[in-house]
Parts: sequence; structure tokens; C-alpha cells
Amino acid sequence: MKVLVFLVAIIVGACQCHGSDHEHGATFQIFPLRMKTGSGGHYIPEVSCASWRLGVEAHNVIDWKTVPISCEGYIGNYILGDQYRSDSKTVNQQAYFYAKTLNITSRDVWVFDIDETSLSNLPYYAEHGFGVEPYNATAFNQWVDLGTAPALPETLKLYKKLLSLGVKIVFLTGRPLDQTTVTTANLKRAGYHTWFKLILKDTSIYHGKTAVTYKSSERKKLEEKGYNIIGNIGDQWSDILGTNTGDRTFKLPDPMYYIS
Repeated sequence: MKVLVFLVAIIVGACQCHGSDHEHGATFQIFPLRMKTGSGGHYIPEVSCASWRLGVEAHNVIDWKTVPISCEGYIGNYILGDQYRSDSKTVNQQAYFYAKTLNITSRDVWVFDIDETSLSNLPYYAEHGFGVEPYNATAFNQWVDLGTAPALPETLKLYKKLLSLGVKIVFLTGRPLDQTTVTTANLKRAGYHTWFKLILKDTSIYHGKTAVTYKSSERKKLEEKGYNIIGNIGDQWSDILGTNTGDRTFKLPDPMYYIS
């Protein structure tokens, strides 16, 4: 009997709490604790796709080739919406807050990736399913050769602030050497007017090598020349993993493609 009274008291208390919330105009959306389904077993793609994106950004989902077809709308809305810009802003802000605490020297450099870090290829991916379509090197290189990729605004702000602090900027990209001219022009057109080094991939050396191997090797060369990598920012985990990664790394969001 005492147990029954106790259970009734709990239920009444819970009802009173919910009633109080509604009285104050508060409403809550509760997602059911079922994988990919809602009330009555109905599929909720937004829940599933949000979880997939989290797995990608946390580097729990790896070696994937394309965005799930069912997530094209979700990823498109994320990339085109305010959340992507807000997430990018937070990462770049934290990078600047960190840089401000340092005593910058003439040997300090900051490594920036280019694609989906400094420059945005969103105009291209918007026409190709936001990562749903398999990567097409020919089509993508045709887009790169236009040299019209806009800057990721939040990264451009970080770039300018780091320059004002006296930090040397190094661009390290997986683009091949034969895209040096168009990449240089595109960076300047987008607002990146000066830098210490622009490093593109020499495919005669790194053919068949992973991005982690390539970027680790190039960062090692910088440090062997006496430079201190105080920061390293990129949209891919392969930008910030490996060796000689720098004193601190920053990962920008990118749920559209994966590079190992």
C-alpha cells in the first residue's frame, strides 16, 4: 500500500510540473528513444541525419564515400543555413582567442587548409547533391579552374586577425601543383592578399599517399626549417591528424566529403 501511495505521488507531482510548464508558455519537443523512428514507428530522417553528421564531425564515422541519399536535404539545409555559419564562427573565434594569449615571434606560423576552410566550394556542391553524388575529379577540377570560389567569411576574419598579431600564414592544400596559378589568383580575389607560404601537392612525390602522410611531411619540413606551428585549422581530420600537427588544432565542420 505504501508503495502504491508513493507511485501515485510521483505521478501527480510529474503532472503538476508539466502543467506548470504549459502555464508559463513553455513547450518541449521530445524525441522518442527509438533509433530513426518516432511515435508509432514513423521515420524521422532529420534525427538520423543529425546523428550521422555528429558521427562524421566526431570522427566516429570514417572512410565514407558519399552522404546518405536520405540526408541530402538535411545536409543542404545545414550548409546553406545559419547553423553552418554559426559552427564555423565558433571554431574560428576559439582559434583567435587562443592566438591572443600567445607571445608571437617571427618564427611562428599558422597552417590553413584551403578547400572548405579558407575557400568555399559550396557553389559546386550545391549543384552536386551536397556530397550525395560520388566525387568526380574532372567536374571538380573544372570548377577549381574557374577560380571563383568565395572565402569562408569566418575563416577570412581569423586570417586577418592573425596577420594583425604578426603571425605568418601558411596555406597547405591537397590541390596539385598545376593548380598553383589559379589557386593563388582565387585566394587573392577572395581576400587573402598575402601569405608566407602556399604549399600544393607534388603528385610525383606523394602519388598514392594519404592526405595525412602528405600534410604531416610538409609540416615537418616547416619545423625542420625552424618554424613553430602555433595553430593548424582545417575541415578534414586528415588536416589535423598525423605528425607535426602544431601546438593546437581546430576542426571546421564539413559533412559533404571525407578525405583520409
